[in-house]
Amino acid sequence: MSFHKPEEVLCNGERFKVMIPEQELQKRIAEIGAQIDRDYEGKKPILIGVLNGAFIFLADLMRYITIPCEMDFYKLSSYGDAKVSSGLVQQRKDVDANLTGRHVILVEDIIDTGLSASYITNIVEQKKPASVEWVTLLKKSEALKYHLDIKYVCFEIPTLFVLGYGLDYAQEGRNLAQIYVIDDEEKQEK
Repeated sequence: MSFHKPEEVLCNGERFKVMIPEQELQKRIAEIGAQIDRDYEGKKPILIGVLNGAFIFLADLMRYITIPCEMDFYKLSSYGDAKVSSGLVQQRKDVDANLTGRHVILVEDIIDTGLSASYITNIVEQKKPASVEWVTLLKKSEALKYHLDIKYVCFEIPTLFVLGYGLDYAQEGRNLAQIYVIDDEEKQEK
């Protein structure tokens, strides 16, 4: 199977270049999957993806996990079509699973300010799980405004606007198999 991974992309009038190639993504996701296997041996965690961005990452991550596990989804909105979060989180879909007594691993495509992750953590903790951990594909440490313990981080990146591998710009670009960054530093919104 051939995946969509051009060297550069034009999306909504912006030119993007490769930041993290597909092979590097898959290698790191495999490492995180192996770490989850070790940490949850003898347990049956439930991985909860945050839609829409985390669905590709969650699908690949689950295929690298060999222990029994389940999945579910939350759907939130805080960006709309903008490159910068609105600062308001709206829940669009709750999980279907009963989380009481479960080992929950929340899966996010990107954690920047931590607003959405903090919001979900509060909701999940009210459901009385046995444990709650985060795994994120990307983390912008410089942008964090909320204290979060993120156990599994694939890549720490600078505060730049990124696209691809589930991350979008006005709903476009999710289908790209690599992570891209705007190819003009002056156009980067932090």
